[in-house]
Amino acid sequence: MDCLREMKEEERGELGLVLRAFTKQNCRICRVLGLWGDLGDGVLYLASEKQKRGNFLDKNLGCFEKEGVFNFALMGMEMCEAVISLHKEGLIAGCLSFSCFQLDDFGHIYLDLIEVLLTGRGIQDVVANVGFSGKKIGDGEIRMLFKDLLKRDVFVCPEVLLKLLEKEGTGVECCSLKYPIRYSSDAWLLSCILLRIVNGDVFSDEWVEYMCHIIVKGSENSEIDCSSVYTSSMEKVSSLLGTKFGAECVSLQQILCKCLDLDPESRSLVVDVWKCIRELVIRPQFDKMVKLYGASYDENVGRCMVVGKLCLLSRERTETQEKDELQGKEANGATDMVNGLTEGRIKWKDLQGHLDCVTGLAVGGGYLFSSSFDKSVKVWSLQDYSHVHTFRGHEHKVMAVVCVDEEQPLCISGDSGGGIFLWSINIPFGQEPLKKWYEEKDWRYSGIHALAVSENGYLYTGSGDKLIKEWSLRDGTLSGTMTGHKSVVSAIAVNNGVLYSGSWDGTVRLWSLSDHSLLTVLGEDMPRAVSTVLSLAADQHTLIATYENGSVKIWRHDVLRKSMQIHNGAIFTVSLDGKWLFTGSWDRTIKAQELAGDDVEVDVRHIGSIPCDSVITALSYSEGKLFVGFGDRTVKVYYHGK
Repeated sequence: MDCLREMKEEERGELGLVLRAFTKQNCRICRVLGLWGDLGDGVLYLASEKQKRGNFLDKNLGCFEKEGVFNFALMGMEMCEAVISLHKEGLIAGCLSFSCFQLDDFGHIYLDLIEVLLTGRGIQDVVANVGFSGKKIGDGEIRMLFKDLLKRDVFVCPEVLLKLLEKEGTGVECCSLKYPIRYSSDAWLLSCILLRIVNGDVFSDEWVEYMCHIIVKGSENSEIDCSSVYTSSMEKVSSLLGTKFGAECVSLQQILCKCLDLDPESRSLVVDVWKCIRELVIRPQFDKMVKLYGASYDENVGRCMVVGKLCLLSRERTETQEKDELQGKEANGATDMVNGLTEGRIKWKDLQGHLDCVTGLAVGGGYLFSSSFDKSVKVWSLQDYSHVHTFRGHEHKVMAVVCVDEEQPLCISGDSGGGIFLWSINIPFGQEPLKKWYEEKDWRYSGIHALAVSENGYLYTGSGDKLIKEWSLRDGTLSGTMTGHKSVVSAIAVNNGVLYSGSWDGTVRLWSLSDHSLLTVLGEDMPRAVSTVLSLAADQHTLIATYENGSVKIWRHDVLRKSMQIHNGAIFTVSLDGKWLFTGSWDRTIKAQELAGDDVEVDVRHIGSIPCDSVITALSYSEGKLFVGFGDRTVKVYYHGK
């Protein structure tokens, strides 16, 4: 409620319009469920339902031939119906991407409003990166902008793009176009998407040339030139469509081309496109059932989502966050190690003392903790990296270690026999654990494989018995069990009220910490033989999973955004700190990557690699230094060699 009160009236009004219109079931629109406040990061979220089958358009590019015109028509009708439903509520999308359209279990198409807003935010970011306030951009920048959008399968019409550039204070050389944003702006977007689906990359190339010409040269003095370019481009588009579907689709060719007219008032409306496509399915003389009542709109009340406040709010928060994080990291030297890696000036210090393979690392309370197969946990000073203490007492191999860095700082270790030990890290260090308890013993299973702690005082264990268990740190009692994995739970992570669990069964499951309910399952479609999950890392809405075959998968908002093969062997460990991603593998190499992009597309930039003498088994990146555990019993600290 505080967040809503602090919003400007225009922002609150736009949010209210979306909530009023789409919390009820609406034709072809994914239902908005409401607002959710995350007290952890202080953000108010807009939540909507998601269709299980997800995006499908990018898998059907160029697949439609003459015999597929009926399927194309059904798909096009439902896409039009979704946009018409948006218009009936007084909203104009202003931008659309393939990801905005989702498929349900019955093969019907729905428009996802959250994806529309995310697409809008992505477009605003692209526009902001092209120019800066007071600058005028030309043909080169415009061409680069459209190619960038097309790589993401994102479409925006000329009047919306010029409005966004105007809001950024960026002008376009030789351009004096001043067209208003209307409901027909969305007809442009639908026409582009339908033509792209039919013609694939051929349409994309033609579209870039057309857009560049009409925006850069579309001034009042070159209307004849623009008209000739429009005519030429539309002839090519019509020819491409005619080649695919034949002469029976002439009316469709004409109306889709009309939707691409430079002047919004001259374009067809989405309703007209719907009627034209419907005639491919049902001949007009037999179509007596549908009249499409209420499909007329008042152009004076339509709100464009991409230039509205909801998209801008997300971007304003992102820019503030990035600025704060950058300032904080520079103050703490958190980019030191990364800078050293790019400059080729990395140094390291060896920490020796373990008698067997290092299995885990944790940083907290001014110390580094390392666990090992030698049944011990060693404590190292972060000031001079000297050995301070060794926790002993485990009767089995210590598989994982975590820290609780609060009023009473704790080190927690778990072993392969199911033992859980809580150690005080106050000086002087004790020889005995504060508490210890054991999982229920079962000779068939291999004990604890992973540990994680939450802010509300609970410990989570992933075990060989395929279960995730929640334990109270106060008294060690078992307070909950999460079931569903079909093999060893090999990795767990906690972030923003969600528990992530990875397993040898190849899946990552997301659980609510509040009631232990299963939120979703990721990776069910991957073959188990090559997709054993070995480690997880989560930061805000980004989830990283590493696999036995050397691949890394990146999810944002539970949607797979990137999959890449970066190692030549199993990736045993991963560390994620903001945009910095580190992985360690069986191939004896540490790789550093920088994550960029937005919620629609993730870009990964390789920073550098560190060749090692042994298999990397544990990583932890903290305050500009990378702590690494190895299979040869050593721990190394990598830092900038200034």
